[in-house]
Amino acid sequence: MTILIEQSDHFGAEVEAKTEPINERELVLDGGFLIPQTNSFGHMFRAYNDAVSERREGVENFYRKNHTYQSVDFVKKMREEYAKLNRVEMSIWECCELLNEVVDESDPDLDEPQIEHLLQTAEAIRRDYPDEDWLHLTGLIHVWLNADLGKVLNLPSFGGLPQWAVVGDTFPVGCRFDESIVHHKYFKENPDYNNPAYNTKYGIYSERCGLNNVMMSWGHDDYMYLVAKENSTTLPSAALFIIRYHSFYALHREGAYKHLLNDEDVENLKWLHIFK
Repeated sequence: MTILIEQSDHFGAEVEAKTEPINERELVLDGGFLIPQTNSFGHMFRAYNDAVSERREGVENFYRKNHTYQSVDFVKKMREEYAKLNRVEMSIWECCELLNEVVDESDPDLDEPQIEHLLQTAEAIRRDYPDEDWLHLTGLIHVWLNADLGKVLNLPSFGGLPQWAVVGDTFPVGCRFDESIVHHKYFKENPDYNNPAYNTKYGIYSERCGLNNVMMSWGHDDYMYLVAKENSTTLPSAALFIIRYHSFYALHREGAYKHLLNDEDVENLKWLHIFK
């Protein structure tokens, strides 16, 4: 896939989270855009253990496979293969239209057309941050990721990877799997779980080594990061951080793995929190 993005070097020096009063059902953003507080099935978002969730069994089965097979060796193999970017060449919108052929087995929340979700969320970002043009573009890419552009890896023309190698929450490999990761119990079947080189707090890494030096479980996040990077994107560091780590919930929601962050990661994490 070839994507070339021209982008201004300017982006704001400070990040200020915007909050608005919320009622029982929805969040009202600037411009009147409404963000629901419940998912497409009427439950709270990311309710993986909700006994009444219609998709619970399928989601749990997805994470059983994901946590079993996402190992250091597997990630190295995928990064080497897909860094070649020799699968398909198409426009962003052509790629986006393919997403309606993909149903995310890891998502307990979404039951609507992917493109509709993409446009609604991107518009909310534009209205909340009208002067940060780089953030609007990153928002589109992020929502394409979360909606999700990189999920085309599941399609035959992009290699037809199984969903456990494309979607779902991401996490570092090469060090201990943090217990905050959803369905953590299934890591016991992972070949790295009992490997003394990989099952300690730091594993093959060191304190404050920086996430750029950490291998993440393979999927659409890392793929789209490689696409942007190898196509010489001019997006700033914060934008690439959002693209690459938006599914790293153990970090940006649970606060795990902060011992691996360097100063640049800490600053970029503030921008990621805008999206989460």
